[in-house]
Amino acid sequence: MREWITGRHPVVEVLKARRRDVFGLRVAEGIKAKDTVNHILKLAKEHHVPIETVKREKLNKLGEQHQGVALEVSGYPYVDISDIELRWQERKEDPFILILDLLQNPQNLGTLLRTAESVGVHGVVMAYNRAAMVTPAVVNASSGATEHLLVTQMNISQMIKRLQEKNIWVIGLDGGAASQPVEKTRLDGGLAVVVGSEGDGLRDLVRKSCDVLVKLPMLGHVESLNASIAGSVTLYQALFARRK
Repeated sequence: MREWITGRHPVVEVLKARRRDVFGLRVAEGIKAKDTVNHILKLAKEHHVPIETVKREKLNKLGEQHQGVALEVSGYPYVDISDIELRWQERKEDPFILILDLLQNPQNLGTLLRTAESVGVHGVVMAYNRAAMVTPAVVNASSGATEHLLVTQMNISQMIKRLQEKNIWVIGLDGGAASQPVEKTRLDGGLAVVVGSEGDGLRDLVRKSCDVLVKLPMLGHVESLNASIAGSVTLYQALFARRK
């Protein structure tokens, strides 16, 4: 399967990561070859990627906010869970995992994956069905951070059990009364953070599988944060705890 990645930063990260097959680069007529565009052209030439200059209207059909560039590539390279386990072993770090329980909005998914890459998670676990996939829109929303992440797809409850058998603490984000404040939760050591869907949150079985449920303090008038923001805040809380 082939797809088009658009946007300057996503295209740069795809070319830098070199995890996909790259079939060609399209560049808009009249675009100035400086800064990021110049970097893209340089990377494409280094990797022997065919470059085609086209009218901007042709790029408009490939994706919004293309910024004058589009890269034709193979589909997203999902990995096996063993690849994620190998990453934390090679880095000699305590495991740090993000689990997504049916997150569905591509923008939210991209934002959360960008945060995950920024805080150094070793891998991301997504469900097989009924959830957003790593599509070109998600790559764009993440500014290309997806290309440096290890993402696997598997049954969420089974994944939680597998991690718990390795003594990895699994916390679920949930705004219910049974949840404890995140600031009172231990977040260092081996950790997996579970984020639910935008509308329904965590599914019952997933919620019950977590070691503990946590919630963020809400001092304003709104009842909750959106999934990507809540997940991002919690990931950074975990990063601070790990760095201590």
